[in-house]
Amino acid sequence: MPFTGKATYNAGVDLPELVEDVSDVIGVITPFETPLLDHLGDSRRSAMSTVHEWVEDELLANFDTVNQTTFTPNAQDATSITVTNGGRFRVGDQVRPGTAREVMLVTAVAGNVLTVTRRYGNTPASNLSNTLRLTILGNAALEGDDRPDVRFTNRVRRRNYTQIFTSGIEVSGSMLAARQYGVADEVDFQKQERLREMVRDLENCVINGVSPAANQQGSSTVRRTMNGIIPSIATNNYTPNAGGIPAGGGAGTDLNEAVLNAALRLIWENSNGKIDTIVVNGSLKRRINAFASSLREFGPSDEKFRDLLGIYESDFGVCRVVLSRWMPSDSVLLLDSSRVEVLPLSGRSFQYKPMAATGDRESGMLVGEYTLEFRNEAAHGVIRGLT
Repeated sequence: MPFTGKATYNAGVDLPELVEDVSDVIGVITPFETPLLDHLGDSRRSAMSTVHEWVEDELLANFDTVNQTTFTPNAQDATSITVTNGGRFRVGDQVRPGTAREVMLVTAVAGNVLTVTRRYGNTPASNLSNTLRLTILGNAALEGDDRPDVRFTNRVRRRNYTQIFTSGIEVSGSMLAARQYGVADEVDFQKQERLREMVRDLENCVINGVSPAANQQGSSTVRRTMNGIIPSIATNNYTPNAGGIPAGGGAGTDLNEAVLNAALRLIWENSNGKIDTIVVNGSLKRRINAFASSLREFGPSDEKFRDLLGIYESDFGVCRVVLSRWMPSDSVLLLDSSRVEVLPLSGRSFQYKPMAATGDRESGMLVGEYTLEFRNEAAHGVIRGLT
């Protein structure tokens, strides 16, 4: 027998007789995660000024390059060699050209011109060429010789600038008094939402931000902005097919293991930095996952297929792979995370500042001031121009 009593479907248009059933959970779909900031963690220090500085140093270089196109009498027998930086050499240095087995002994240094003994110690001959790398193996002093000329490097001060992040909040008295779904206090809810946006923007600026060309400290008309990681990398800035980075698969600009390893090797050769973090966007993260695709096996009884690579270990470091949607889609960051810190200006971490009441409303602002300390840029690297 069919049901003849009153049911919900005959309660009238839009069910006016029933209490609404609305979940107290408010869903947010807009991306706001900050994986790089989470990986770096909170800084143990604060910046003490809007111009934040730190000091870097380096050892005397033990290599240089040939700066000469013609050789007399020939490239195998020339004993007078012009180099790019003659001050890096001393009499008594043993020098290896390129990857050759030959060793040369420096007998005189005059400006950028070296006088050398070729095939020192009966080592086999080799050909010199312009831009060839010369590695200084070490210096041999004479017994009882005088003190050599003093050589040293100067420490360098590097700097970055703090950037102010703000967001306004204003809620009417009526809105505060009204009962709402999923929100107990509208001001607190707005604080949470705006703070998520500001932390998201902080990570984006840490990766991609750029300081103005002039008046970097800011003025009443110039907004002060920090330099991010990618614009700060000058030494190890690589593109496939250039600078020792081999072509990738496909069109020649794909990210593959050969490209990644070549970049890691070049950074290792240029510095004592230890790359432990790889930061990529979604498409290039899939490329890294595919490194091991040919090695995976899937049995007929397996109910789970895993296609994820979170740690990449090579001869040049164990790297955590961080997926950040704020990375450019054509770039890979290679970082030594021990040399990267995001610092708040002292007392200026993200916070809420209530404003004076000027009407029937509550108003205030969220504010925070941060900068990036990116030490020894040559200890990091970036690969660009990838598909």
